[in-house]
Amino acid sequence: MKKFFERYILSSLKGVGKFLLAVVKNPKGRRGVILVGIVVLAAIFAPYLTPYELDDYNIANGLAKPSLEHLLGTDKNGIDILTQLLYGARISLIIGVTTGLCVTFLGATLGVVSAYFGKVSAAVILNIINVLLVIPTTPLMMIMSNLSSSYIMMIAIFTLVGWCGTARMVRAQVLSITNMNYIRAAELAGGSKTYIMFKHILPSVAHLLIMNCALSCAGFMIAEAGLSFIGLGDPSVMSWGKILVAAEASAFTSGLWAWVIAPGVAIFITVFGFMQIGYALEEILNPKMKRKKDKKKDGLSPEAAAKAVFKEIVETGEEEAEKLKKEFLMSEDKNG
Repeated sequence: MKKFFERYILSSLKGVGKFLLAVVKNPKGRRGVILVGIVVLAAIFAPYLTPYELDDYNIANGLAKPSLEHLLGTDKNGIDILTQLLYGARISLIIGVTTGLCVTFLGATLGVVSAYFGKVSAAVILNIINVLLVIPTTPLMMIMSNLSSSYIMMIAIFTLVGWCGTARMVRAQVLSITNMNYIRAAELAGGSKTYIMFKHILPSVAHLLIMNCALSCAGFMIAEAGLSFIGLGDPSVMSWGKILVAAEASAFTSGLWAWVIAPGVAIFITVFGFMQIGYALEEILNPKMKRKKDKKKDGLSPEAAAKAVFKEIVETGEEEAEKLKKEFLMSEDKNG
């Protein structure tokens, strides 16, 4: 039991810790973690950050201007807008993160299957992708909202139409990987396709999937706000999109600009944070970007650094070059 804990649990925790440390060390990742962390903490501790509840109606105090009692004012029913903002962060984050994970998982699985498990599976999956890509999302959402307007239905529809892009991206990457020598060597050694997929192919596209998941979370949060704004959200729960819907009817005529600006700024901060995390993950996990970053020296681009090296070689005198050659040969003899 102790060996199992040290070998698997402890090593996994160390790996996750190193990965998170690398994200925090990256400037973009640090900005993203701080911004998203603030929103997540505000959503978790919403009951402790506001003395009001979402059902605290006070129509006599409706459309109140921002004050010390109500920092962002109240809506037409007298409900505190800051309270709506804090509790709305929960649904917006749940929809964005859950849909991002579902889309990434489904797209990655079907993308690998279509690229590596035969022509029949590829033809079926590609035909499904072609059909889904031509179906407009908004009319589909309107039809499905008549069946159920819950946010679970919204997550299901986002997942249904959102995995296609991820699958095509993963398929293209897998097709290039399957032609590499180490994949062919694994096949010749008798490795099954399932083993090769989990052992070699998925780790090779992991950086794309992690980055895609972070960026998808941002995109689906914007989509949720947009659909809620046109009345296709879940009326029984509070989200940032629902706040904007309510604000559209009364905020401008009442001069309550905070009612509109606050959820807009919250959406911007969260989406920007997720995008920064996504770009940071790409820099950390993408070997090509890592090599390009490592090549930079003293603030110079790789091209400028190469020119400086060639200039130094050209300016080296014949006697000095001969001396360097002898020193190199002597060091080789000693090491040999």
